[in-house]
Amino acid sequence: QVQLVESGGGLVQPGGSLRLSCEASGNIFSIYTMGWYRQAPGKQRELVVVDTPGRSTNYPDSVKGRFTISREDAKNTVYLQMNSLKPEDTAVYSCYARAKITRWGVTDDYWGQGTQVTVSS
Repeated sequence: QVQLVESGGGLVQPGGSLRLSCEASGNIFSIYTMGWYRQAPGKQRELVVVDTPGRSTNYPDSVKGRFTISREDAKNTVYLQMNSLKPEDTAVYSCYARAKITRWGVTDDYWGQGTQVTVSS
């Protein structure tokens, strides 16, 4: 199994910044995609951004130019730098990974428990 643990959420004023981190641990053979989703109160979960080596990284218009994803593969860690935060960015941010736990196994999807980001004055 793969465990994903997020950190870095919290309360921030509009215009502020936060950096989320997500570390994958467990019996990992290889991680392919890592990224972030978010779910605001009363809304469906939405994709923020995912990173897959060899593929372009796309951001939705709602966060383009403000959010940046990065990875440290040696640490099985993905980050989300969030700048110029807005109240509408308030949500639970969940880490996602697509990984294999054995060389001959299938890839599977894994989720973290989520970290709350609240943007409010």
